[in-house]
Amino acid sequence: MARLTGSVRSRMLPGMSDGIILAASVALRRDDRFLLVERGRAPARGLLAFPGGRLEAGETPEAAARRELLEETGLKAGDLRLFEVMDLGGLGESADRIFRLHVFTGAFVAGEAVASDDAAGVGWYRVEEMETLPITFSTLEIARRLLEP
Repeated sequence: MARLTGSVRSRMLPGMSDGIILAASVALRRDDRFLLVERGRAPARGLLAFPGGRLEAGETPEAAARRELLEETGLKAGDLRLFEVMDLGGLGESADRIFRLHVFTGAFVAGEAVASDDAAGVGWYRVEEMETLPITFSTLEIARRLLEP
């Protein structure tokens, strides 16, 4: 795993620069629980993941993370910190694509999360609960690492 500056981790595939889809997500914490959305659209329909999605034209990864959080849950984020940048293979029709995911982390501020946009559900989960649910591998891996001392 190559290191970037500070505590940001980077797991980017070597030689991949063209055809990469930029995306961002937010690992929002409330005590020992993480906010997860149930994906309502293919290819990840039914899987739990951190709120997030593709960057729009001209958008920074942090702005995309904030927008996706608001669109999918109705929540606004306080301070966000870039935790990791990772390349992920797509699912279903996107299986031949690479998604460069910028994962931000932050603490819950206030409000009630409500599923909207392409989120079919929303909830706060402990890692122990997440281990028994249909969840994306990267989401579970990142949640575990965020709880490391």
